[in-house]
Amino acid sequence: MKIGKKIAWALLIVFIGMQFIRPEKNEATGDHMAVFLQETNPPEDVRGILKTACYDCHSNQTEYPWYNAVAPVSYWLADHVKDGKRHLNFSAWTSYDAKKKEHKLEEVVETVKEGEMPLKEYTWTHEGARLTREQREAVAAWAQQSRSLYEPAASQE
Repeated sequence: MKIGKKIAWALLIVFIGMQFIRPEKNEATGDHMAVFLQETNPPEDVRGILKTACYDCHSNQTEYPWYNAVAPVSYWLADHVKDGKRHLNFSAWTSYDAKKKEHKLEEVVETVKEGEMPLKEYTWTHEGARLTREQREAVAAWAQQSRSLYEPAASQE
């Protein structure tokens, strides 16, 4: 057998084996967003934008697309979610002190205004996450306003 066929067979076996070893899914139960939503009180339009464009990678509840059932895509998505939650996890809002909350909201303003979030890779397959200029401005305005909730406490820490 030629070396090319051996490599192809080996890759096929690895690909098939990967289908049986899956990364852990990011699926929490319960109302893990309640504190964040209660504290920051986003308007309904911003709540919808956050749900559509942010929560999959920045909360403990990801709504997985059908292609997540195929490795190596499942590994790639798990890594994106893990990285997103490392930067900001709305579900872990209660674990952040006031200074960190204020800083996270500042980052939301910056990344949304600059068009860095949501990631281009995400918007390729999630059309609803492609934000218009008006939607970006609405999210940035809400996040900027919400920062004021934490600024006095953040400056005292």
